Amino acid sequence: MTMMNSSTLKSFAPSGTLRVGINLGNPLLANEDAAGKLSGVTIDIANEIAQRIKLPLQLIPFKTAGATVDGIKSGDIDLVFVAIDPVRGADISYTPAYIQIEGAYMVKASSPLQSNDQVDVAGSEIVVGKGSAYDLYLTREIQHASLFRAVSSQAVVDDFMSGIGNVAAGVKQQLESDAKRYDGLRMLPGRFMVINQAIGIPKARPGFEDITAYLSELIAELKQSGFVSEAMQHHHIQGAKVAD
Repeated sequence: MTMMNSSTLKSFAPSGTLRVGINLGNPLLANEDAAGKLSGVTIDIANEIAQRIKLPLQLIPFKTAGATVDGIKSGDIDLVFVAIDPVRGADISYTPAYIQIEGAYMVKASSPLQSNDQVDVAGSEIVVGKGSAYDLYLTREIQHASLFRAVSSQAVVDDFMSGIGNVAAGVKQQLESDAKRYDGLRMLPGRFMVINQAIGIPKARPGFEDITAYLSELIAELKQSGFVSEAMQHHHIQGAKVAD
């Protein structure tokens, strides 16, 4: 693939270090251990980008997607890994997606709800992680139900089990994992949305179109070569797929 020229590189990483915001709100893509070490598909891709452009890498973790997006708006971050969303797109330029993830609903076993199309009714109360892709999507799409925003995606099930709401919404695999800590929960069949995860850069950067074009070409190569699928296998990711 083509190399990034010097002027584009200077705009992309003006500090001389590639500063990457890592969203820990989606454990399918990034995690932090007790020692503070980061791992996941996004970290693998970030390392590959830094190697390609021959710059040192700084990983900056955030607890939620919303905080990650706020970080890139400040200008102190050069690149983020977040879900494609038209609201965020006002400030962020996206590459094509590299991974697709399902958003799903979970209810208590005693709930009368049996399908996704029964959720958006008057009286339903959906718990969702504040600022997540699911929050942004449901804010636009839900017509009759109410939304209750947990402080993070990881807090959704705990809030739900504390008595808040009658439906929990989020990453299907995370909900299933969190549900193992409790009895009497079940997933509604299928999904209510597909989330396209992509690289984002700030539109405030001069020449952001050229930066986006370079990263888009790189993502296409990483998908075609098997890099993304191998990273998913290495990190034991299930329930997601390499984006088309």
